[in-house]
Amino acid sequence: MFEKDENALRVGSPQQLALDVGGPESGSTGTTSTKTRSTTSMETSSRSAAVATWPPTGIRPYYLDDHCCIIHGDCREILPTFPATSFDLVLMDPPYGHNNNNGDLAHRWEEALGIHRRGQLVRGEARPIANDGPEANDLVRWAFGESGRLLKPGCCCCCCGGGGGPDPQFARWSLWMDEAIGFKQAVVWDKGGLGMGWHYRRNYELMLVAEKPGAAGHWFGGSSQANVVRIPGIKPAADDHPTPKPLSLMGLFVRLHSERGDLVLDPFMGSGTTLAAAKDLGRRAIGIEIEEQYCEIAARRLSQEVLPFASDLRAR
Repeated sequence: MFEKDENALRVGSPQQLALDVGGPESGSTGTTSTKTRSTTSMETSSRSAAVATWPPTGIRPYYLDDHCCIIHGDCREILPTFPATSFDLVLMDPPYGHNNNNGDLAHRWEEALGIHRRGQLVRGEARPIANDGPEANDLVRWAFGESGRLLKPGCCCCCCGGGGGPDPQFARWSLWMDEAIGFKQAVVWDKGGLGMGWHYRRNYELMLVAEKPGAAGHWFGGSSQANVVRIPGIKPAADDHPTPKPLSLMGLFVRLHSERGDLVLDPFMGSGTTLAAAKDLGRRAIGIEIEEQYCEIAARRLSQEVLPFASDLRAR
């Protein structure tokens, strides 16, 4: 677990602590961060979690600090425990349903050319993402419905939606977002260069944006924000999540759709990019991740005093 050792954070056994946030053992809400024992589900099936105040109550976090809370588990078990209209922004990068990095072109490319792990070039191995097969469609459609319930009126759900073909996944997802929340915009993320593929090589993805009706839109981008953003893509290391998004990309959408002190939700957290951006920009954030290895990466990342690219985000 992450424990405060004088002025340093260190890692120990994930079995050492079970912390019920907000309960008698939670102690101060100061800067000490906490990682709980491994668990794949909420231990709150008979009650609701409270997320309106910080720290949230009724949950057992994998990691907690003044701004961020990581929950290791399945969002299908966790999101229903959150009260309606609790969040100011939902920002997510769900599995696309394409079996990414598991026998696909990206996997074969890394296998042939190698990938860096701790400074060494090693042979790339499959890194399958949980729920990244055909089941992803049902999962994402359900998540849109829950996002509509959890968002405050006027607030937005921003969802990474892939791009190109041959599967027009982004088109389905746009319709499902409109059905569940109310579609607002499809923003093109121009990653630059040439990505994978043969015909029409992939150098863009879409960020799908929905806005919940009932109040004025929660928008802080003025009148000059284009619906094409140009931010270089990143290549993951062998020990990172296989499909990470740039910190500056997630930070852009945090800035456009929330204010300092707002509460952000990422139900498919991965290695914690959304939470890192939210923390650096003065928001609070809850992230849920089903695979513990990525909870560990995110916890280490968030426990740093100074996050990477912090000055870049503050300048935006």
